[in-house]
Amino acid sequence: MSSPANNLRSPLGRARGLGSAKEGLHHWWAQRLTSIALVPLTVWFVASIISLAGAGFVDFVAWLGSPFNATVMILFLAVSFHHAQLGLQVVLEDYVSSHGLRVASIIIVKFVCYGLAALAIVSTLIVTFGA
Repeated sequence: MSSPANNLRSPLGRARGLGSAKEGLHHWWAQRLTSIALVPLTVWFVASIISLAGAGFVDFVAWLGSPFNATVMILFLAVSFHHAQLGLQVVLEDYVSSHGLRVASIIIVKFVCYGLAALAIVSTLIVTFGA
């Protein structure tokens, strides 16, 4: 005997097993993968900030001038802003009831997060390689 929910789905929908949004699993996985990536990146970032405590700007530029540190900093920035955007999107989808306001808010959050990520990455490159 089938459940009442299965009776409302088309045969193709039952075969695929997809929900109405059809992309929730991808978003869920992206959030989990970015959070896993942020664990070592955050540990590296915090350890680096602690090691640079009391250092001057010249020391910071020399530290960031290392190809390893510059690369990991750019990864940290990119993954952090992408993870933040994913999390904010979930909050907006869950708590903004007006469809138009929800879509507009999600678009604004995406633009702001990716714009700030680009600004932070370009700033890192400028400090690393000079203007």
